[in-house]
Amino acid sequence: MKTARITSIETFQYSAGWIEWVFVKIQADDGEEGWGEASLHGPVAPVIEAIRAYAEHLIGQEATEPERHWYRLQNAWRWRGGAVFMTAISALDVALWDMEARRLGVPLYRLLGGAHRKKLRLYASHWLQNVKTAQEAFDGAREAVQRGFLGFKFCPFSFERMRNDPYGALRHTSEMMAAAREGAGQETEIYIECGELLSPRTAPTMLQALEPHRPAWIEEPFPFEGPHAIARLQSETDIPVAVGERLLSRSEFRELLEKGGCRVVQPDVMHGGGITELRKIAALAEVYQVTVAPHNPGGPICMAASMHLAASIPNFLVLEQIEPDRALRDAASDLAPIIRNGHIELSDAPGLGVRPNLDALKEYPASKTPRKERAGSLFH
Repeated sequence: MKTARITSIETFQYSAGWIEWVFVKIQADDGEEGWGEASLHGPVAPVIEAIRAYAEHLIGQEATEPERHWYRLQNAWRWRGGAVFMTAISALDVALWDMEARRLGVPLYRLLGGAHRKKLRLYASHWLQNVKTAQEAFDGAREAVQRGFLGFKFCPFSFERMRNDPYGALRHTSEMMAAAREGAGQETEIYIECGELLSPRTAPTMLQALEPHRPAWIEEPFPFEGPHAIARLQSETDIPVAVGERLLSRSEFRELLEKGGCRVVQPDVMHGGGITELRKIAALAEVYQVTVAPHNPGGPICMAASMHLAASIPNFLVLEQIEPDRALRDAASDLAPIIRNGHIELSDAPGLGVRPNLDALKEYPASKTPRKERAGSLFH
């Protein structure tokens, strides 16, 4: 029996406002295809160039066995790792898994050991992101509940206030969180985005202000390069610490987990090594009884890949859903996922169960300049 071989690898770039969507298509000589995603809020040209360079190591190879190709690509050159290379490998890995499952006619989660769940709990991300008053926090929280979400992400911190008026920032944070909790009610989870705005000096008093209002977690309190400080903070608070969206491999998660640095990890399927590596990160976290809440900031392929991963791991907690991007992401999908009662429903279609609808993105040409982040923080 003739084995299918990879014939071409293409990239497609579109500007989705705050982020550049980059889709990767792998084509085989038997007519089968697979899709990956390498979207980024920043300069994507280096990632696209890396994908093209890796393509030379894939074209002509058997279009099967994604994990074998992952290790081939990881060791293709002397230099490996880093955001550019790992994002490129992640996109290619997801596309190879998608193609493998499509060829076999099964949903991807079947190749990952099966689904522990077919409905995945969601939270509305990028939700209460720029609110300035307690009334806005109350109204936004109430709207999230009305939309059916069981939780939402909220950043009650102000960079300018934290820098120039720390005591006022403490009072403001307390007022905003109290209003959000009142609007959400007691049963809705509020996930706190810190955006690396806290420090070992400010964090203890800020967490004291948050704690009476039962935050579900505090996300990225400090820069991710400081696992010692993050671990120390987790040891001093009962609030779960969630980190990991910018960690790129199981080796980078290992130190954090060994130190007891968090109770939730947030690996990103677009940057952390794709399906192949995120499965290993999830298994490593399971050893330490840490749950997984995948970072999910991309387009329809990122969403689908995150869903299949989340369905297939036992220690899944909740999936990020960037609600302001939902309409465009659905339009850019040939089959938009069903969201109801605070959950997203897993498709049984072959592979990822979705392809990007490129025709719907013609009005969103690629940006020529990198997107700027909000001053003093990185909100994801």
